[in-house]
Amino acid sequence: MATTTLVNIRMDTELKHEMEKTCRELGMTMTTAFTIFARKMTREHRIPFDVTVDPFFSPENMEYLRRVMAEADAGINMAYHELIED
Repeated sequence: MATTTLVNIRMDTELKHEMEKTCRELGMTMTTAFTIFARKMTREHRIPFDVTVDPFFSPENMEYLRRVMAEADAGINMAYHELIED
């Protein structure tokens, strides 16, 4: 039998609770889920899912949002529309 080792990780408390709930629904423990992840990553030599960056948080978009908010605060480029009710 293979020996085991203890691995400690830190994560957001709410995320941990949600993961525990999901694991229970799948009939497994968090240890099993992390072991599956580790085995798949080791076998494939990659993270076994797509990891992407949300473009909303890009530096360019954040600068655009800051500029638009500053313009709105200054009343620049504001258009007023009447509410149309159906």
